[in-house]
Amino acid sequence: MTEPGDTRDQADEARIAATAKAFRARSRRVQLLRRVLPVAIVVLAGGTISWIVLRSVISDVERKAGVSREVTLEKSRFLGQDAQGRSFVIGFERAVRDADTGRFRLMGPALRLNLGGRKVTTLTADGGVYDETNKSVTIGPNVRIEDGGSGMTLVTPEAVVNTSTGVVTGDKGVQGTGPLGTVNASSYAIYEQGERVVFSGPSENKVRGTINTSGSDR
Repeated sequence: MTEPGDTRDQADEARIAATAKAFRARSRRVQLLRRVLPVAIVVLAGGTISWIVLRSVISDVERKAGVSREVTLEKSRFLGQDAQGRSFVIGFERAVRDADTGRFRLMGPALRLNLGGRKVTTLTADGGVYDETNKSVTIGPNVRIEDGGSGMTLVTPEAVVNTSTGVVTGDKGVQGTGPLGTVNASSYAIYEQGERVVFSGPSENKVRGTINTSGSDR
């Protein structure tokens, strides 16, 4: 016959044994985590650093590949003729061809229309774009046009040259001075290599100017 005291002692021993077993299991897990976590942290950190380095290398390769596709010309010029056989020259300090569009970005462009003729129109600006496919040159800002036909000097933010027709246009405002006087307008067009210059403006901003007669302004 088992005494009540013995039963309590056996229950206490069983609880102690279970507690000790659970403690040893937790101790083993703690020890395992202490060994595994530092390794995992190093691996994750290494993976992050490796990805950053790899991304930098990829970006550098992509950048160099994009640059290598560009064609750069220094201090040169393009030669051409319009539909009527009149020559034009597009000089520049530097030109970079965009591989995607085929257009040339121009730095320091200087255009001459009707090269070799008696009336030569010259255009200079800070920069521009030459679109050979669409036969156009857009230059600006700080455009200065020396018009060989009228003798006028025009100052405007932008000029668009149609290399097929030789017509020069702009719609960002223009100021002109010449033998006949001065003019201010919102847009302009130069035809026939300067034989005809047309200024225009909306009704609220009409063309304004002065005309020189016998050496005086009126």
